[in-house]
Amino acid sequence: MRPEGMHVTLKFIGETDPANLDPIRAALATVHSPRPVDMNFRGLGFFPHERQPRVLWCGVEASPNLPPLAASIADALVPLGFPHEERKFTPHLTLARFPDPNAVQEIVRAANELKSYEFGSAQGTEFHLMESKLKPTGAEYTRLGSFAFVKEMEAA
Repeated sequence: MRPEGMHVTLKFIGETDPANLDPIRAALATVHSPRPVDMNFRGLGFFPHERQPRVLWCGVEASPNLPPLAASIADALVPLGFPHEERKFTPHLTLARFPDPNAVQEIVRAANELKSYEFGSAQGTEFHLMESKLKPTGAEYTRLGSFAFVKEMEAA
């Protein structure tokens, strides 16, 4: 993955008719959280598992308000026909995708040495509506909207 494409997915909505973008933006603008989200990036792992790796990911340990924020985003989109995920929300950063899981055993061995490595931290106060187009060179992302989820502090 290119660094500019790294992100934590809060809600995947899939292919969508462009006519739905304004209602989606309006729904997402209603989502708020009482404080920023703090995230620590720690450890590496694979989806579905290291014996057949398709995706290399970095774990995200977040402040307790991240899961409710993701749930609020999902709740806001349900009236527009986007159902809740059946899987539990598990924040992560996708670092790489492997078309052939048999060709990455050296990467698996190296990643196993970093299972508890701390890569850094970040704080978020906004989320973005992104369009993803898969191309032979990887995913290409376009920002379709940005939403501040923490209201700015009023001056005292």
